[in-house]
Amino acid sequence: MHSATLVVEHYLSGCRVDTFLAKHFRSYTPWRMHRMVRAGLVTVEGSVAAPDRRVFTDESVSIQLLEPPDNLMPAEEITFGIVFEDQWLLIVNKPAGLIIHPTGQNPSGTLTNAVQFYLDQKSSFPGEFKPGIVHRLDRDTSGVVALAKDHLSHRLLSMQFQRERISKSYFALVDGVVKSDSGTIDLPIGRACSGASALMTCQADAVDAKASKTNYEVVERFPRHTLVKAKPRTGRLHQIRVHFSTIGHPVVGDDFYGLLGELKPDRDRSLVGTEAAPPISPFIGRQALHAAEISFAHPMTSEWHTFSAPLPADMEQAIELVRAL
Repeated sequence: MHSATLVVEHYLSGCRVDTFLAKHFRSYTPWRMHRMVRAGLVTVEGSVAAPDRRVFTDESVSIQLLEPPDNLMPAEEITFGIVFEDQWLLIVNKPAGLIIHPTGQNPSGTLTNAVQFYLDQKSSFPGEFKPGIVHRLDRDTSGVVALAKDHLSHRLLSMQFQRERISKSYFALVDGVVKSDSGTIDLPIGRACSGASALMTCQADAVDAKASKTNYEVVERFPRHTLVKAKPRTGRLHQIRVHFSTIGHPVVGDDFYGLLGELKPDRDRSLVGTEAAPPISPFIGRQALHAAEISFAHPMTSEWHTFSAPLPADMEQAIELVRAL
């Protein structure tokens, strides 16, 4: 049996006690928490809580966790790199080929499953901590990802992303020689009318197009390629890939976006990211895009931090290959 005592935060003041508890113990659903409230396992200010009891700022709530979590993410031992960790945050270096969270086609084998396993090894019981995803990278994009360990950090960090107060930098190896040393790609991005529903475009017929802006600077030019550092100022799906494709410099190895925003012919998408997928590029087996840095105010201390992940070996190798052309 595990027990805990919590103090009600002001932004949760007025909510029902089972909802309050489910915010803190994210591996439990409100329904499971409601069962424990009805069983008399929860007290508020020392008195057994009624099922409809609402809680208010600074009240003390205690619970005996006699029932197991019912919203538990399956834990899987999968390798990933750790950039930074404290009691509130976990910053990881995601390898290429690993998707962020389970989906219908990929119910397991994700970064979220891997982080759940890692957190369970440091917890008093499985599911005590649940990784809070606040942003995503494409499966074949490597690099730094920020996760929150507790509900308040998750909430505050998510708000920073929603308000675009996060700074991110990517390294991209692109086709062709980019002429300007630096610049801004300011083109709206929306859903493509043709092809898979997840594909995006800057074309005039884009569905629900939204303002999108990417700043960039050239890091190194090669005979037929360019290494750029891109800083998206907005957070559209596939933004860097779509923007550079549209201006005539698609990301090397990109499976979806070709020259001048052209959508590449459909392949067997179920093979993408697997060894069975035919190679797109002779230089690298995936899109040459790496999330190098992320900067934000720590959700609990308010201190500004920059977290970085070095270029992975496959991108280093690709750079050497295009340098030698």
